[in-house]
Amino acid sequence: MVDFKVVLSDPKTGLSYKIDATGAAAGALLGKKIGTEVDGAPFGLNGYKITITGGSDKTGTPARPDLPGNGRRNLLLSDGFGFHATHNGERRRKGQRGNEIAADFVQVNAKISTYGEKPVAEIFAPAEEAAAE
Repeated sequence: MVDFKVVLSDPKTGLSYKIDATGAAAGALLGKKIGTEVDGAPFGLNGYKITITGGSDKTGTPARPDLPGNGRRNLLLSDGFGFHATHNGERRRKGQRGNEIAADFVQVNAKISTYGEKPVAEIFAPAEEAAAE
């Protein structure tokens, strides 16, 4: 099956948490698009809603929210997402992925959009304490 590294950002505190999504958790993300809100229960976040904000595949190619589908394409970029021009008028052809989460993805970026009853710091605290020992 597919495995993802989900980088979950908490907008309230500015902290990020890494979740290894396998099995049902990874299946909950397959086929979803960037900007879609999904339930946090498969990731151990009961009562939470998370919004997919981006991702990248096994070669590090970033996903664009405005590019439909899940394949890779070479786009001519002038500035902005995926390319930053060093001088005026510079354009470059860069590889980009579509906005649909596919099995080729390795990392999925997300943020918390609706909070549950239990604070996020409490949910992830036991994993951090075990790693420190």
